[in-house]
Amino acid sequence: MFSSTTNLFLFVSIPQKKVPKQKMGKNRNCPLHVPCVYNPRHPSSFVYQPLTMDSSDPPFQETYKALFKKLANKALTMPVIVEERDLPVIDLGQLSLNKEERRECKLEIARASREWGFFQVLNHGISREILEKMREEQVKVFREPFKKKSREDKYLNFSAGSYRWGTPSPTCLRQLSWSEAFHVPLSDIISGTRGGNSTLSSTMEQFAGTVSNLAQNLAEILAEELGHKSTFFMENCLPSTCYLRMNRYPTCPISPDVFGLMPHTDSDFLTILHQDEVGGLQLVKDGEWIAVKPNPDALIINIGDLFQAWSNDIYKSVQHRVVSNSKRERYSTAYFLCPSYDTVIESCNWPPVYRSFSFREFRRQVQEDVQTLGHKVGLPRFLV
Repeated sequence: MFSSTTNLFLFVSIPQKKVPKQKMGKNRNCPLHVPCVYNPRHPSSFVYQPLTMDSSDPPFQETYKALFKKLANKALTMPVIVEERDLPVIDLGQLSLNKEERRECKLEIARASREWGFFQVLNHGISREILEKMREEQVKVFREPFKKKSREDKYLNFSAGSYRWGTPSPTCLRQLSWSEAFHVPLSDIISGTRGGNSTLSSTMEQFAGTVSNLAQNLAEILAEELGHKSTFFMENCLPSTCYLRMNRYPTCPISPDVFGLMPHTDSDFLTILHQDEVGGLQLVKDGEWIAVKPNPDALIINIGDLFQAWSNDIYKSVQHRVVSNSKRERYSTAYFLCPSYDTVIESCNWPPVYRSFSFREFRRQVQEDVQTLGHKVGLPRFLV
């Protein structure tokens, strides 16, 4: 992985420049556009071509053209071969079986959170039909012209600032995220008061309702495995503070020199993700980047910074990224379990690794670092 000026998950809304009007040629109605001409063997061959006004893609080339000019004068960094691996897979159906099966399932969840910070779950309660419908509705929304999407207050009637794209202050292409997203608070979804697209709203509500309950259950299990039976997450992670993010990663003409989503950790307690078959998600395991093999039936769970701090470094919030793709666009949907801004995060064991801090303070520090450094620092800022 927000605010209208920055983004806790390194995907932000930035001041938008108007795209100059272009004279439309014979290919005006073509569903695809060619934003640039580029030969990866010859960086100097990059030629910027302005977007048409009916393009669905954000104006990456126009907004970040200074960074693309730098590319022509530098040798490209060839991509490192990354091994594709399966994450730990946990069958949540065991939680409805006998005591021994339930106990083993909870141990597996805690073990994966300690050793990987990422795992996959099956029998999570969301049907394949809903997952496919969610993808179908996302595609429809993101294929709308950029100009229409950027007026989301008039288009989908989501909260102001819900549409995000790019990175706020990149100093090089490696700090640019080639992606766009709709960031929707859970309260907007379940209230039914927002969302002009009834089919999308209904699908989002079915998806979000299930993943919200799943996130609370997983958080309680992880707390229980640390010896803490409390209502902390139920009391502090509310519909008004948690949100759903619909992501699209357009094809990128200079892949792999630009990330779909630059390396980061999530600034929440935990994240639940469903990705399509295209793949592109990578994470750090034992100091090496590995690629996550897509599983259409599974949801991906990852630990966020707040849970790492709360667990006193027992559960791991690990760096992950999305690599761009020059041939296929990618879609995913993520749910973020977040507390209210006033919630104080304290390590649950002694001696604490991190000083106590409020979510507001953490968010403000991330915002400051992204704006001044171009990237998030995160938990190291709060070490004792």
